[in-house]
Amino acid sequence: MTQQPQDEFDTSMENAEAWMKAIQERLRINDNTKGPRSALEARLRETEKICALEPEGRLKMDLVLMKADALLRCISEEEKHEILSKLKDIKAMWEETAIYITHCHSRIEWVWLHWSEYLKAQDEFYVWIHNMKVTLEPDIELQLGLKEKQWQLSHSQVLLNDVLNQSVLLERLLEEAASLFNRIGDPSVDEDVQKKMKVEYEEIKAAAQCRVKLLEKITKEHEQYKTNVDQLQSWLNGVTERLNCCISETAKLPADNGLKTLQNIAKDVKRGEKKLKCLEVQSTGVIQNTSPLGAGKMKDELEEFRKALERLKLICGEEEERMHKILKSESAYQSQARQLEAEVQEFRKMLQRLENDLESGEKPKTEEELVALWRKYIATRAALAEEESKVERLKAHLKELFRFSQNIQPFSDGVVAAIREYQRVKGKTFKMSTGTETELRQSYQNPLREFQLWKPSAQRLLDSTANVAEPSLTRDFLLQIEACLAESSQFKEQLMMLQLKKDLLSSIFGEERAKSLLAEVTDTAKEREILHKSLLQRKSRLQSLVTQHKDFDAGFVPLQKKLSAIRAKVDLENEPQPDLSGKETQLQRLQMIQEELTEFIVQMEELENLVQSNPTHRHKMNHLSSDYQTLKRSLEIILARTEKHVREHWTFNNKLSDLQRWITMTEQKLESYQDASEERNMESRVADLEGLLAEFPGKEIQLHLVGAHGQLVIESSSPEEAAHVHTEMTQLTESLRSLKKMTISLLTSMQPNTTVVDTGKNITIVGNTLTTEFAIDSSDVTLKHSQKNVSKEEENSHLLKLMKDFEQWLHVENAKLSKILVMKPSSCEEVKAIHSKLKELQSRVPEGQCLFEDLRSLQTVVGTSEDVEDLRYQWMLYKSKLKDSSSSLTPRSLEEPDGFRKRRPGGMCPFLHRVCWAALPLQILLLFLLLLAFLLPLVEETHSCKLANNFARSFNLMLRYEGPPPT
Repeated sequence: MTQQPQDEFDTSMENAEAWMKAIQERLRINDNTKGPRSALEARLRETEKICALEPEGRLKMDLVLMKADALLRCISEEEKHEILSKLKDIKAMWEETAIYITHCHSRIEWVWLHWSEYLKAQDEFYVWIHNMKVTLEPDIELQLGLKEKQWQLSHSQVLLNDVLNQSVLLERLLEEAASLFNRIGDPSVDEDVQKKMKVEYEEIKAAAQCRVKLLEKITKEHEQYKTNVDQLQSWLNGVTERLNCCISETAKLPADNGLKTLQNIAKDVKRGEKKLKCLEVQSTGVIQNTSPLGAGKMKDELEEFRKALERLKLICGEEEERMHKILKSESAYQSQARQLEAEVQEFRKMLQRLENDLESGEKPKTEEELVALWRKYIATRAALAEEESKVERLKAHLKELFRFSQNIQPFSDGVVAAIREYQRVKGKTFKMSTGTETELRQSYQNPLREFQLWKPSAQRLLDSTANVAEPSLTRDFLLQIEACLAESSQFKEQLMMLQLKKDLLSSIFGEERAKSLLAEVTDTAKEREILHKSLLQRKSRLQSLVTQHKDFDAGFVPLQKKLSAIRAKVDLENEPQPDLSGKETQLQRLQMIQEELTEFIVQMEELENLVQSNPTHRHKMNHLSSDYQTLKRSLEIILARTEKHVREHWTFNNKLSDLQRWITMTEQKLESYQDASEERNMESRVADLEGLLAEFPGKEIQLHLVGAHGQLVIESSSPEEAAHVHTEMTQLTESLRSLKKMTISLLTSMQPNTTVVDTGKNITIVGNTLTTEFAIDSSDVTLKHSQKNVSKEEENSHLLKLMKDFEQWLHVENAKLSKILVMKPSSCEEVKAIHSKLKELQSRVPEGQCLFEDLRSLQTVVGTSEDVEDLRYQWMLYKSKLKDSSSSLTPRSLEEPDGFRKRRPGGMCPFLHRVCWAALPLQILLLFLLLLAFLLPLVEETHSCKLANNFARSFNLMLRYEGPPPT
């Protein structure tokens, strides 16, 4: 009974499933937006047909549900589960098919509508392009005047604003084209089409901008021309008004003022002609951009300006000629009157200046001022004598003025007053020059009188200081002699000045009297020279006595204080120091004190040179020398003792640190043996432990030696340092004892059948198959230690010998190189000779290197040395100098002398090359970051339906999908 519903259900399921698969296959075939518009339209029609078949599929699904309902009523529960599962699958398939139908059709329809709206907007854009081309293609029309040109410019600016506003629509159109091209890939919206649209728009924009710029230029030129015309018109009106006023007021004003006004107006007219010429030149460009009617008006206007300027020029010329005739009749009298007045004024100014020079105000204080004043009076008398001709000329000019009818009384009074003033100044000058000459004669004879008064007093001073020996009297006499020498120097200067003023004396005294006066001056100068030499000798003798006494006192007291200060420093250094650094610091201080003593003996020897035959000074110096010798001996003893203490402390520290280092390393090795659990290396560890046990007797002997050195350090140190050294020794002994116990216990644990017997001098290891005895006798240790010291001394002596040999060899080679470097070759042969010598020195460098390597190998055995390091530095310096000298003599320098050697290109290019190579990674990094910056906009989301519909929705209503993108 259930078979029939089952068959019907299966049949309906198969039909519905087959129908949905066929629909999905058709949708898959048509689900594509790529291609031309005809293909997209065909796919749209096909999806519309598929959408029309959706009710058929819904009927098939209803039939399946109905058959399933009938089947479910008559089957068991287990079979119901299977039927419900099939129903679920077929429902899911139907939902998927229905959604696929809707999405596929809406996607294709959306692209179709988007494309249609784009084409419509594109057509409108090209219509606008065509209209703008038609508008901008004709040439610019010539306008009548300025207003018409301004209207034309305003219209072109409106067109340019329209073009600029279209750029926003063009950008949106290009965005929609790019979006469509990404979806459909049709060549009608590819990048070439977009570029073509952009190029056409840019052509329209450039044409509009060019048109506006040209119209702006034309309008600006016309505006400037109009402004200049207005300015010229206003200027012309002003000049005409001024000319009319000048003509009407000529009778009232003086002739000079009228003439100046006319001349200024004539200059203005000339400037107006220049302005008119500039305006004509400017009008040429304006006329070219103006219509014929407007150009005619401009030419007529310029012609009127030209005629007005000609009229003004003619009137000015006539009036100026009339004014010249009026002025010519008055010029003769006024010119002669002015000339006379000027000459009188100049003559009186000259007299006033000479009189002012005579009245200097202050009386001369020095001889130079008196001579200058006398010379000035003589020059004034000569100048007044030369002005006698001017007086006669003034009288002649006054006679010429009597021919004119004008009043000449003022000029006559002026000439008479000037002549009277001339006579007064002439008499005053003669009186003052005579008085000054008398005063000069007295001043030149005074030095001779004063010397005769000074000469007896100087001679008495020499006689009284002949046998002076007392220090107190010596100082007083020195002061008197110095004052007397100063007076003698003054006399010398005065007499020398008189001898040099031979011409001046001749002009004052006359030739005969001047010769006798100079002869008297010469005799006086000889007498003064003899007295001056005697005074200088007496002064030097007295000064030597005073200086000896002062020098000894000034040198002895500081030396005595310095010696006391050094003795106090030495007494302070007797205290024991707490540690090694304190001892080294004390040693440095003692060395500095020793240097101070060295300086002291030099100063003391310099002071002994001042001690001649004075017994008191000799006794003081002997006492100071004995104190110095005592202090020197005590300082040498303290210095030697301190050096010994420092060496002992250093030796103790080195041996102590060596033994502590060995104990630390041995403890770490034993701890590693304790931690290790492997048995395969047991034999090697046992051997190592036995070797360590063999070293312990030697280390105990080394411990005793450290203790001996420590005892020496304790004796030379402070109590605190002694306690510290004692503590270190105790810790070292305990560490060595515990290390020995650890080694024995570890060896026993590794070999249970082994017995270790320690008797102090011997350590015996007793096992099943092996018995090993380590016996160390103190005599053997002493012998080995002495052999070691002998071998070390031999190595030190060998090292010193090698150092001396290498130093001598390096000194010889360096001297040769210095001689070569000093040479300055002037020919090619000398350069070659220097090059051969350098090659010879270079060939001996391996020999020196071998000597230095032997020295270094022996140094590593004996120990480091500052002398070896110094030799190494000198060796490196010699090789560097030799290498630089060889490189400076290039083959080119062997061919040409220095004077004709060409300069090679500098090092700037290699430097730039290195800089560019160093900056290359940074440049590559910057280019990479720039590429990333360009790629960032491509990452933005450009496939959103909402964003893609913005442009199309701005034109017409269209499909809008609120949800996730269908793609």
